[in-house]
Amino acid sequence: MIRATASHLEVKMTANSTPSPSERITQHINELGGWRGSMLARLRKRIHASDPGLTEEWKWGSPVWAKNGLVVSLGAFKEHVKITFFKGAGLEDPDGLFNAGHDAKTMRSIDLREGDEVDESALTALVRAAVALNTGNKKK
Repeated sequence: MIRATASHLEVKMTANSTPSPSERITQHINELGGWRGSMLARLRKRIHASDPGLTEEWKWGSPVWAKNGLVVSLGAFKEHVKITFFKGAGLEDPDGLFNAGHDAKTMRSIDLREGDEVDESALTALVRAAVALNTGNKKK
């Protein structure tokens, strides 16, 4: 069971159970705390709002969202939070959100530092475009 409280998210599991990917992501956010935990929580909420059909996965020690393949992942580093789009090179970025990973063959990323603002409508459009690319649907 996942319950949001004023100060943090709580995960309740029975003994001997393995946390689900969603529970693991919640634990990760709580363990990070600070601005990185807050940023990951906000980005997670935005990703879900962009397409509620995305499934949460835990891969490579990071939160990942998928729908007909991998769509986006979040990573927390010492100085920044990274949003990686697995097929980002195939996406139009009219708002110029991609600021990292331009040399990668398929992936593109957005690095956010403490105090950075997230253009939520542009991020929503980018997530929706990434889902559309995975599903073969060109509509955004």
